[in-house]
Amino acid sequence: MIARTRAEAALYLELTPCPTCGSTETDWDDQQRDEVLRCAGVCANCGAVREYLFSSPPQLYDDFGGPEPSELIDAGQWLAFADQVAGLVAVDDRSEEARAAMTLARQAVEEVVKFVPAAADAVPEDAFWTEAGRAVRALDPGRFRLERLLVIRDSYSG
Repeated sequence: MIARTRAEAALYLELTPCPTCGSTETDWDDQQRDEVLRCAGVCANCGAVREYLFSSPPQLYDDFGGPEPSELIDAGQWLAFADQVAGLVAVDDRSEEARAAMTLARQAVEEVVKFVPAAADAVPEDAFWTEAGRAVRALDPGRFRLERLLVIRDSYSG
């Protein structure tokens, strides 16, 4: 798997449930060796050993990644993460922590926008390859139209 950044790899691990029991609670140990990031841990719920290997991209990026869409996290997962992070911030909270959270939510929405092909007006169906991502899309497919994504992104200003 190609992780554009360590942040993207970490979010992938957070979103990917244990294949044995479905829990996402795992304490990860990360080891970088040459071009490979190895993340291993034991599921806190069932004790299953979990391991993922990520290859580094040829160019390192800030935030979650470069101009191309993620190969790890689908469009629905990105938007659900953005909503979750933004939902933790009270409307009138102007603290540094709140600004950081809203910036993170905005960056996640920007990741969704990267799935919209040039000259298209929405995220295509093939950008939802996980069950979780497809479920988010099914709740409100209109949220994945480019115009709405840009409004959501702008509302998540840090």
